[in-house]
Amino acid sequence: QVRLVESGGGLVQAGDSLRLSCAASGSSSDYAMGWFRQAPGEERKFVAGISRGGSRTSTADSVKGRFTITRDNAKKSVYLQMNNLNPADTAVYYCAAEPSALYVVPTTGYDYWGQGTQVTVSS
Repeated sequence: QVRLVESGGGLVQAGDSLRLSCAASGSSSDYAMGWFRQAPGEERKFVAGISRGGSRTSTADSVKGRFTITRDNAKKSVYLQMNNLNPADTAVYYCAAEPSALYVVPTTGYDYWGQGTQVTVSS
């Protein structure tokens, strides 16, 4: 099993940047990692994912070119760098983990979830 704790959320203005962090316990290098977000009244949606070793990533079209996912397995952490934020990015952001083959980046079916961190972007 792996436990996940997100941090780095907050209130920012449109155009600002923010970096989310997710600290994992256990053998996190055995897991693909992902970030999801859920806005009020909406379903939780995939934002970005990264393979176990970090060589492969996948990013949702809605954030492509603005958000970047990275990981540091030595620190058991995954990060989401968010640039040029806009009010539509306002949501609770969740870190997730899924046991996966080395180069796989799942976009669904994650088994392990953090508690989430709120990101609010004002106009």
